[in-house]
Amino acid sequence: MIAAYDVLIIGGGPIGIACGLAAKRAGLSYVIIEKGCLVNSLYNYPLYMTFFSTSERLEIGGIPFVSINPKPSRPEALEYYRRVATSEALNINLFEEVRELQRNGSEYFITTTKMAYHARHVIIATGFYDIPNMLDVPGENLPKVTHYYKDPHYYATRKVVVVGAHNSAVDAALETYRKGAQVTMVIREDEIGKRVKYWVKPDIENRIKEGSIKAYFHSTIKSIEEQTVTINTPEGEMTFANDFVIAMTGYQPDFTLLEKAGIQLSDDGKKLPVYNPLTMETNMPHIYLAGVVCGGMDTHVWFIENSRDHADKIIQSIKR
Repeated sequence: MIAAYDVLIIGGGPIGIACGLAAKRAGLSYVIIEKGCLVNSLYNYPLYMTFFSTSERLEIGGIPFVSINPKPSRPEALEYYRRVATSEALNINLFEEVRELQRNGSEYFITTTKMAYHARHVIIATGFYDIPNMLDVPGENLPKVTHYYKDPHYYATRKVVVVGAHNSAVDAALETYRKGAQVTMVIREDEIGKRVKYWVKPDIENRIKEGSIKAYFHSTIKSIEEQTVTINTPEGEMTFANDFVIAMTGYQPDFTLLEKAGIQLSDDGKKLPVYNPLTMETNMPHIYLAGVVCGGMDTHVWFIENSRDHADKIIQSIKR
């Protein structure tokens, strides 16, 4: 059996949900396909993460997001987007991954891990949390190395190396330190990242200054061993005892689906997809992009706050 819709939305994150809301309100038949759980990327964020933005800037579809905190937390965001999806009775298929996307005349034929679809329009609203930027060093495949940080309790009393200098790395360093871990940061740059949340940045800088958290700047990981880590520093090579490595080196989108669909990507390494910023339509007719995927490899360009309007742009274009 093949289901047919006016609009098929790939990605069940906040922007994918916003697109579903807009399609429903426009009277279009639609379905949202999500390969994981609802707002899967947010679910995989650290347990105690707080957003940089205030709750009203994370709202979608004009539905109020009420938070008891100045900056909403991960659990509050999960609750908000879940309530939006359920209260609006959005048509969402979870734990279903899109495998193929092919043009079929004036429509598109989409196959997933569960079934097949026809759609007149396709919106790709996928995130960037699936493929970590690798260190490419010996020992990176050891069980003690992770590119995803969740809960600080796991690292209590252990010797932990955190790689990176931006929000995720700083959060991991501070939280594990406060659970009793001996934390060492390995930072390629000469300072903590400028985009680190302004209420967190003084905290990590003061912990480094007082020596509670050790930080090596202008440094990189050379190799990871079962019980040690070796790093390259301006003073030379250093090896010290280590139990865990948390490599917060960032993530990148999976461009496979875009390439299969025929969407043009820049060849300068940034992999910027071609699209019309007024309608969000790509070089492929009736395929649209929404959210972080629009930024290619630069995943710091688009956020929930500045891409919420993508949904309305796309649906207005579809209606025209």
